[in-house]
Amino acid sequence: MIYTNYIASVLLIVLGLYTILYKKHIIKIVLGMGIVDYGINLLIVSIGFNDGGTAPIFTMSELISGAYFVDPVPQALTLTSIVIGACVDAMALSLVIKLYKQYKTTNADEIRRLRG
Repeated sequence: MIYTNYIASVLLIVLGLYTILYKKHIIKIVLGMGIVDYGINLLIVSIGFNDGGTAPIFTMSELISGAYFVDPVPQALTLTSIVIGACVDAMALSLVIKLYKQYKTTNADEIRRLRG
Protein backbone atom coordinates (compact mmCIF):
# COMPACT_ATOMS: atom_id res chain seq x y z
CA MET A 1 0.00 0.00 0.00
CA ILE A 2 2.76 2.43 0.88
CA TYR A 3 4.48 1.87 -2.47
CA THR A 4 1.35 3.15 -4.18
CA ASN A 5 1.78 6.45 -2.34
CA TYR A 6 5.40 6.73 -3.48
CA ILE A 7 4.47 5.99 -7.09
CA ALA A 8 1.59 8.48 -6.98
CA SER A 9 3.77 11.19 -5.46
CA VAL A 10 6.49 10.72 -8.10
CA LEU A 11 3.86 10.80 -10.86
CA LEU A 12 2.38 14.03 -9.46
CA ILE A 13 5.80 15.66 -9.23
CA VAL A 14 6.72 14.62 -12.79
CA LEU A 15 3.33 15.76 -14.15
CA GLY A 16 3.69 19.12 -12.42
CA LEU A 17 7.24 19.61 -13.69
CA TYR A 18 6.12 18.74 -17.22
CA THR A 19 3.35 21.31 -16.96
CA ILE A 20 5.73 23.99 -15.66
CA LEU A 21 8.38 23.37 -18.30
CA TYR A 22 6.36 22.74 -21.47
CA LYS A 23 3.09 24.67 -21.21
CA LYS A 24 2.89 28.25 -22.43
CA HIS A 25 -0.31 29.36 -20.69
CA ILE A 26 0.62 31.05 -17.39
CA ILE A 27 -2.41 29.73 -15.50
CA LYS A 28 -1.43 26.18 -16.45
CA ILE A 29 2.07 26.88 -15.16
CA VAL A 30 0.61 28.01 -11.82
CA LEU A 31 -1.51 24.84 -11.68
CA GLY A 32 1.64 22.81 -12.38
CA MET A 33 3.28 24.45 -9.37
CA GLY A 34 0.34 23.35 -7.25
CA ILE A 35 0.53 19.78 -8.56
CA VAL A 36 4.24 19.60 -7.65
CA ASP A 37 3.34 20.88 -4.18
CA TYR A 38 0.68 18.17 -3.76
CA GLY A 39 3.13 15.48 -4.86
CA ILE A 40 5.77 16.63 -2.39
CA ASN A 41 3.19 16.75 0.41
CA LEU A 42 2.12 13.18 -0.38
CA LEU A 43 5.75 12.07 -0.37
CA ILE A 44 6.46 13.69 3.00
CA VAL A 45 3.39 12.13 4.62
CA SER A 46 4.25 8.73 3.11
CA ILE A 47 7.78 8.89 4.51
CA GLY A 48 6.41 9.61 7.99
CA PHE A 49 3.95 6.71 7.85
CA ASN A 50 4.63 3.74 10.14
CA ASP A 51 2.62 0.59 9.45
CA GLY A 52 0.77 -0.42 12.60
CA GLY A 53 1.70 2.83 14.33
CA THR A 54 -0.55 4.77 16.62
CA ALA A 55 -0.88 8.46 17.39
CA PRO A 56 2.01 9.72 19.53
CA ILE A 57 -0.37 10.86 22.28
CA PHE A 58 -0.08 8.64 25.34
CA THR A 59 0.22 8.57 29.12
CA MET A 60 2.95 6.76 30.99
CA SER A 61 0.54 3.91 31.85
CA GLU A 62 -0.21 3.34 28.14
CA LEU A 63 3.45 3.24 27.12
CA ILE A 64 4.56 -0.35 26.53
CA SER A 65 7.75 -1.80 25.17
CA GLY A 66 7.77 -2.25 21.39
CA ALA A 67 4.99 0.28 20.71
CA TYR A 68 5.18 1.93 17.30
CA PHE A 69 4.23 5.53 16.85
CA VAL A 70 3.65 7.56 13.72
CA ASP A 71 6.18 10.37 13.37
CA PRO A 72 4.32 13.70 13.85
CA VAL A 73 7.07 15.89 12.35
CA PRO A 74 6.30 15.10 8.66
CA GLN A 75 2.63 15.75 9.33
CA ALA A 76 3.40 19.14 10.85
CA LEU A 77 5.72 19.99 7.95
CA THR A 78 3.03 19.00 5.46
CA LEU A 79 0.43 21.13 7.20
CA THR A 80 2.79 24.09 7.06
CA SER A 81 3.55 23.33 3.40
CA ILE A 82 -0.15 23.30 2.53
CA VAL A 83 -0.62 26.78 4.01
CA ILE A 84 2.48 28.15 2.29
CA GLY A 85 1.47 26.51 -1.02
CA ALA A 86 -1.97 28.11 -0.87
CA CYS A 87 -0.39 31.52 -0.29
CA VAL A 88 2.08 31.04 -3.15
CA ASP A 89 -0.72 29.98 -5.49
CA ALA A 90 -2.82 33.00 -4.52
CA MET A 91 0.13 35.34 -5.05
CA ALA A 92 0.98 33.74 -8.42
CA LEU A 93 -2.62 34.03 -9.60
CA SER A 94 -2.74 37.68 -8.57
CA LEU A 95 0.41 38.25 -10.63
CA VAL A 96 -1.27 36.49 -13.57
CA ILE A 97 -4.19 38.91 -13.27
CA LYS A 98 -1.78 41.85 -13.30
CA LEU A 99 0.03 40.42 -16.35
CA TYR A 100 -3.27 39.96 -18.17
CA LYS A 101 -4.31 43.54 -17.42
CA GLN A 102 -0.96 44.85 -18.65
CA TYR A 103 -0.41 42.68 -21.76
CA LYS A 104 -3.95 41.42 -22.59
CA THR A 105 -2.66 37.83 -22.90
CA THR A 106 -1.64 34.93 -20.66
CA ASN A 107 0.71 33.30 -23.16
CA ALA A 108 4.22 33.31 -21.72
CA ASP A 109 5.93 33.49 -25.13
CA GLU A 110 3.95 36.54 -26.21
CA ILE A 111 4.62 38.33 -22.93
CA ARG A 112 8.33 37.56 -23.29
CA ARG A 113 8.35 39.05 -26.80
CA LEU A 114 6.59 42.26 -25.78
CA ARG A 115 8.72 45.09 -24.49
CA GLY A 116 6.78 47.77 -22.75
